[in-house]
Formats: sequence, structure tokens, C-alpha cells
Amino acid sequence: MTALLLSPLSWFVVLAVLLAVVGRKRRSRAALATLLLASAVVVVLLCPFGANLLVGTIESRVPDAAACATAPAPAIVVLAAGLDREPGSGDDINALAADSIRRAVAGILLWQRQPQATLVFAGGGPFATSESALLQKFAEQLGVPAAMIRREAHSQTTWENAEQLHALVPALPPRIVLVSSAIHLPRALIAFRAAGFEPCPYASDRRYLAPGGIGYYLPQSSALRKSEDALHELVGEAVYRWRAAR
Repeated sequence: MTALLLSPLSWFVVLAVLLAVVGRKRRSRAALATLLLASAVVVVLLCPFGANLLVGTIESRVPDAAACATAPAPAIVVLAAGLDREPGSGDDINALAADSIRRAVAGILLWQRQPQATLVFAGGGPFATSESALLQKFAEQLGVPAAMIRREAHSQTTWENAEQLHALVPALPPRIVLVSSAIHLPRALIAFRAAGFEPCPYASDRRYLAPGGIGYYLPQSSALRKSEDALHELVGEAVYRWRAAR
């Protein structure tokens, strides 16, 4: 339901219906102009131009990953990003979503430069095999010793990631490197700071694309997905700020 409410495509359909109703009943010009303006804004969000504008406002607040790479921390925390399907077994790493793989690879490469650090995976999920368990299997296949890996397997949200990791025994050190997608990190930082951590953000990937070609200004399905992700993060960030302030 949340995804539906935060989709520019849903907004476009609603606005189209309202425009039809207002136009047929010949309501005030002000109402018609307002609906037309709102429709134009929604169309922009369906184009790479608008989607990347949203994404850029979020990702611009995340520093370059080199800042954490040159300031080692005792623990590297990688946040899972979901599964594409139910795992067929405890080592079915192909079930991991692409974002989960990207974040894991970034965390593993960072760990290889700082092998004294503990590599921590966070993420439960809706199935018997947790996201973090699959991420651990993936890391072990790439040469990370099991003794250097910790994980939590009960969280369902980013806020719960932070709470569950804070409750680990033995406790994690407050100072950590937090690995996630750049678009997700501003929200994640709020949750981890509220849980008592001192996270250094490390972006596994960035989604912003600079202008290029006529297609940048035409509606595209990829732009819709990007706008939906950005709106989800902006709303989630506002909710997390409210929770952290309580």
C-alpha cells in the first residue's frame, strides 16, 4: 500500500481522473490550473530529469566512500537490501537482490583493505533463511573467514537493523563503517545514530545520472522506479527523524 501511495504513476492516474471531473463540470479555473500544474510535476517525476533530481538531493548528502576507507573502524556493517525470491536452501545466494549483492561486494572489498575489522551483516527478511545468512555465505565464498563475520537475522526494517545490532552480545563497538546504497544512507544514519552508534557512511553505489540526450526528458519506466525509491527514502527519513527526536 505504501509503495502505491508513493508512486508518481498513482498520482498521475488520480490527477487524470480529477482533471476529467473538473473539466466536465467546469469548476473554477484556479482548480483546473492547480491540477494541471500538479500533473506537470508528476510527469517530470516520470522522466529521468525529475527522478535524478530527487535522487541527487539525497545522495549529495553522502560523502565520498574514501572518507571511511582512510579512517578504519573496528567493524564494517553491511545492510541487506532484500531478496528477489524465497531461498531454496541456506546457501542459495542467487536469491539475494542485486542491491544486497552490491552492498556486500563493497563491504567485502573494504574489509580486504582492513582485514583486522569485523564484517557484520544485518537483515532478517520474511523467510526461514535470513538475508544476512546468505550474505555471510557469499562473503565466505569470496574468502572472508567465518571467524571475522558477525550477523543479526531478525530485523525487518532499517530501524530494526540498528536496534538489533546494538543488542548483539558481545556488543559491537560504537564506531562503525556503515555500508549501504547512497540513496539509503541518510535514513540509515539517523537510525544508527539513534541507536548509539557513530557511523561513517560508505556508499556501495550511487544512482544519480547526469543529463544526457533527449531521452533524459521523456517518461521512462526506469525513471518511475527511481522516483518511487527516492520518495520512499524521503518519507522514511522524515519518519525516522521524528522517531529519533522522541
